[in-house]
Amino acid sequence: MSILAWIILSSLLGGTLSVAAAALFAFSARAAMVPLLVSYAIGALLGAVFLEILPHAFELSHDVHTMAGTVLFGILLFFTLEKLVLWRHCHHTDECEVHGVHEGHTDHGRSGMMIMVGDTFHNFVDGILIAAAFMVDVQVGVVTSLAIIAHEIPQEVGDFLILLHSGYTRRQAFTFNLLSSLATMVGGVLAYVGLQSLQGLVPYFLGVAAASMIYVAVADLIPGLHKRPEIKATVQQVSLIALGIASIWLTEALLGGLA
Repeated sequence: MSILAWIILSSLLGGTLSVAAAALFAFSARAAMVPLLVSYAIGALLGAVFLEILPHAFELSHDVHTMAGTVLFGILLFFTLEKLVLWRHCHHTDECEVHGVHEGHTDHGRSGMMIMVGDTFHNFVDGILIAAAFMVDVQVGVVTSLAIIAHEIPQEVGDFLILLHSGYTRRQAFTFNLLSSLATMVGGVLAYVGLQSLQGLVPYFLGVAAASMIYVAVADLIPGLHKRPEIKATVQQVSLIALGIASIWLTEALLGGLA
């Protein structure tokens, strides 16, 4: 199978699976399992970064300092982008749209539409990162795709709940999320075409991908786990994070054995 076929298949399958799984959790009592998914997603993200993506990025660039700087730049970039999004949502408004979903009031679709616009852009960037990974090696691409899918599911659950809160029906929420997921394939295909002639940029895309995953895991997901400090919850969280890392390691080992 060609690299482009891998990119298209991973983008389509990953988007469909994450949206379908998120709908299952959001539309049923299984939403209570979302915190478990978050812990697993943290492990999958960090496992993909430190076991696959960064080692290959350093290997390809042959310049440790430049790659380390790229990762640092990426983390600061995602911090700044998130700040801009929060500022846009909360500045000069009587009711902050970022937090309004928790207050039990509908907003006539405003926050839901903003969530879809942001998620579509996010999916487009995910496609670029998947393409860059596959252009290094199929094994790196598969592991990167699995990590992205793992963290997309709990995020998509949140998107579903915000859309429902904004007044959308279940069918509309599912349709909009599914259409938004197609941006992953668009980003992947465009990146494949562009990076074909710019192979030297691939390691830097991997560095930005690593920064994205580190930032999501450390800044967005881990703080939520601290809301349950009791021993039982902590043991459960650590175990699931370890399971996420182990699943990435096992996937890498299996793919490496088949290569």
